[in-house]
Amino acid sequence: MKTITQKELGSRISELRKTKGYSQDELAKMLKISRPSLTQIELGNRNVSVIELKKIADNLSISIDKLLSQEFTTEDISFSTSNDLECQEVRVSTPKLKIDKFKDILLYILEKCAGKPNIGETLLYKLLYFSDFNYYEIYEEHLTGAVYRKLPFGPVPQKLDSIIKQMIASKMIMRFKTEYHGYPQTRYIPLVKPNLKSLKASEKDILDKVIEQYSDWSASAISEYSHKDMPWLASKEGEVIDYELAFYREHPYSARNYNEDNDVL
Repeated sequence: MKTITQKELGSRISELRKTKGYSQDELAKMLKISRPSLTQIELGNRNVSVIELKKIADNLSISIDKLLSQEFTTEDISFSTSNDLECQEVRVSTPKLKIDKFKDILLYILEKCAGKPNIGETLLYKLLYFSDFNYYEIYEEHLTGAVYRKLPFGPVPQKLDSIIKQMIASKMIMRFKTEYHGYPQTRYIPLVKPNLKSLKASEKDILDKVIEQYSDWSASAISEYSHKDMPWLASKEGEVIDYELAFYREHPYSARNYNEDNDVL
């Protein structure tokens, strides 16, 4: 009988976890291993001991035989309790746009760095993207709830144009055209301050780190960089980028730091 590869096993565990409705952090706690360890298992980069395999199978309501079978399908998973079904509904990673939060985050970013000559529309999009995906990678919660698509020039938040128009009409921001190094540039400046009470400390921390790391980059440099980020690489042209792909990032894209024992620092 042909045996499945380590990567196939990892992919099955990931698929079953999502079907079951568990986050990586939740399943890792159930297995009593670190979340980075589970990430490496799902990527197929880490061996799974027999004891770990038994724990994984038990927690995902599947037999080891079925998990390792050539005829594997997620239909083999069973939901034995109503709590499982409730958890499944809760843990589906479907972002829901928080318009007011989005506006405050946009104002926060602009207040911090709109004065820099390189901060045009392209760079602004990327600051929003990295803020959203870095926050989800660390906290498994959506920051703005924006949906991003893989478009030719990089990940672009959907409905941004309509939000921008609302903010301009409400005199929250001003848009103007200029040139930067001989190229046309669309810029925005804030006319009001963000409502800082709407932002949690953890959210401001992520925003500040993203601004510090990327706000001095050129539009071309950050666009090229974003095209090598796992969420972008693993998505097809024009499709929505799944936030869950942030869990499979590696250095230097990962927002998490790991020590040699695979624990989060």
